Amino acid sequence: MTSLGTTAPIEPSSADVLAPIYKASGDPLRLEILRVLRRDTFGVLELSQLFDMRQSGMSHHLKVMHKAGLLEPQREGNAIFYRRPLNLDSDRLAHQTIRQIFDMVDRIPLPEHLRERIHEIRSQRAEQSQAFFARHAEQFREQQELIAAFDLYAGPVANLLRQRAARHDWQTALEIGPGEGGFLPVLARLCPQVVALDNSRDMLAKATRTCIEEKLNNVDLIEGVTDTLLARGDAFDLVVANMVLHHVPSPADILLDAAALMNTGGCLVISDLCSHDQEWASENCGDLWLGFEPEELTAWATEAGLTPGESLFIGLRNGFQVQVREFWKTSGSQ
Repeated sequence: MTSLGTTAPIEPSSADVLAPIYKASGDPLRLEILRVLRRDTFGVLELSQLFDMRQSGMSHHLKVMHKAGLLEPQREGNAIFYRRPLNLDSDRLAHQTIRQIFDMVDRIPLPEHLRERIHEIRSQRAEQSQAFFARHAEQFREQQELIAAFDLYAGPVANLLRQRAARHDWQTALEIGPGEGGFLPVLARLCPQVVALDNSRDMLAKATRTCIEEKLNNVDLIEGVTDTLLARGDAFDLVVANMVLHHVPSPADILLDAAALMNTGGCLVISDLCSHDQEWASENCGDLWLGFEPEELTAWATEAGLTPGESLFIGLRNGFQVQVREFWKTSGSQ
């Protein structure tokens, strides 16, 4: 009961909760936008390019979808990108409804022209990253240590892998984006066969020198991307990506490809930056993304059929935070 002069809070009806969501999603274009954002994060200009429409019109659609809870904004430097919401785990009616919409829209194949345009955008991002590393290959370590000194994240990753190696018979390992090859000695001692994959010829040359100096005779250095190894039919017990995701055009696809490249029982270990707002990192360090929320990596890994394991967070004095994440390809993974 309520006392005189007071008003009980009015609970929204189910219709009041559902109507804005269905209204915001009740448009073919908006459903296509949700479809392309299944694993990707795109900026307003990129989405305008994808759907061949004016920025003002795209901004209107995104605003409506954001207000309904179908999208959430993510700031990357001076630009605003959009993604699907990260936290839809509750039993609230709104979250259940949004998850159902995502499940249904994901069953619709992307048209060929959209796949081609997404490929073009990823290629543009990749060219931007490659151009940076081509210009700054000689200052690679100096540039990277503006954010995080190699030992601060390489040490914890190495310790984690040594603990796991004591219980797992790892025979093959892959490092995606080895940079100068600083982590290759660790992998070469853990596994009889190691592959180092990088799309930068300049960085591979540096990694080659490291292998020669360290006498790492069990490391095969390959210029290319994960598609290169998938086409060869390679498979690995261990995949490592140290401070790589914030440089790649589509981070979610790296987890998807890593899962496809892993043997059952295999392990993926990622170290990367947590989400931050230090915009200078894009210009000075070639970062395409200003870090990631832990929930993002978990969602991408789950989508790829991987099971999360241990998580470690390392705070740095310059305001950055590094996350070390472990994911496993269990017998029930796809």
